[in-house]
Amino acid sequence: MALKGWGESARYAGSKDRAFVSGLVLDALRRRRSLGWAMGDDSARAAALGVLRFIWDWPVERIAEAAADEQHGIGALTPAELSAFATPRTDAAPPAVAGDYPDWVEPYLTRVFGEGRAEEGARLAERAPVDLRANSLKTDPERAAKALAPLRAEPAGLLPNAFRIAAPAATERTGAVETIPAFGKGWFEVQDLGSQIAAACAGEIKGRQVLDFCCGGGGKTLALAAAMGNSGQIYAHDSDARRMADVIPRATRAGVRNLQIRSPVEAEPLKGMDGRMDVVFVDAPCTGSGTWRRHPDAKWRLSEEQLGKRIVEQDTVLDQAAPLVKVGGRLVYVTCSVFAEENEDRVAAFLVRNPGFAVKPVALEPVADHLTPQGFLRLTPRTAATDGFFVALLERTA
Repeated sequence: MALKGWGESARYAGSKDRAFVSGLVLDALRRRRSLGWAMGDDSARAAALGVLRFIWDWPVERIAEAAADEQHGIGALTPAELSAFATPRTDAAPPAVAGDYPDWVEPYLTRVFGEGRAEEGARLAERAPVDLRANSLKTDPERAAKALAPLRAEPAGLLPNAFRIAAPAATERTGAVETIPAFGKGWFEVQDLGSQIAAACAGEIKGRQVLDFCCGGGGKTLALAAAMGNSGQIYAHDSDARRMADVIPRATRAGVRNLQIRSPVEAEPLKGMDGRMDVVFVDAPCTGSGTWRRHPDAKWRLSEEQLGKRIVEQDTVLDQAAPLVKVGGRLVYVTCSVFAEENEDRVAAFLVRNPGFAVKPVALEPVADHLTPQGFLRLTPRTAATDGFFVALLERTA
């Protein structure tokens, strides 16, 4: 919000200037702690200067000139800053500093990643690419590749319809996907590869009855609809009708013809669905710790109290969704979190409350190497070059 407000008020700044400031601020947020360690100073000024020197590799002379600029500079470099540039700290930083995450998060990441937690955190602090899903209702991978050529998009791997535009240089923006004529025709959706994989974990769903229980803006709804090939029926529901505002326009553009909206503004939006769904997809509310590459401010605003609230919400949506699954059907539980407390723990607690469900190992060959011993899927920027995602399949047995 602060960046948006500055961009709207700073009319003197051109597009390159706005990209420069945005990139500088976001990179400083991504690497705030490790930059402070290198500079010997935890201030915002030190983080910004650290970005220029240690991440963007600006020469000291260029930084000094920019800092001393009378109109837009932040003030001449101090002797301490010049010393930090010349001889940055080389002693090993604590894991939370090296991994650029808050101290309170340390035990949560240690539980999942052990000695690799600092590296996982560091990868969550990198710039993220722009991933795209080619809509199989409108195009195929070959035609999609040709249409995306002006944006220098390449196949992302793991899934045939996934494409990737590399993260831009420090002062540049990625090409606007919306400017490609094929985007307006519904050929593509912007969607992280991890999110695409999570949707694919629903398995074979052509001709089935599928409910996207926490559909939000409809990204995974559209991915599921494409996998269904406009056969069967897909239902979109969310507890907040405002989040669903874009679902119908997006579905129309994408050529989806088998969608029903079940809005919470209706008196009984899920009436008649108990025990009828082949698949209920639950993209649960979560801390979003797996998306810190894209939302670096979120990791500094997150608190243990908020984590506790998300856990309660996750238990609630799972219990609400469970009765809708038919015997032999699947409940797909997804988060974009890397915390076991939101993932494995929620599944374990759900199974205690709902003994009529059992874990069904994820069976998606391209990501077989990313399964946990329990058969859950865990993706991270370090292991899969995606956002952080967790997927569990739960089959209703009784």
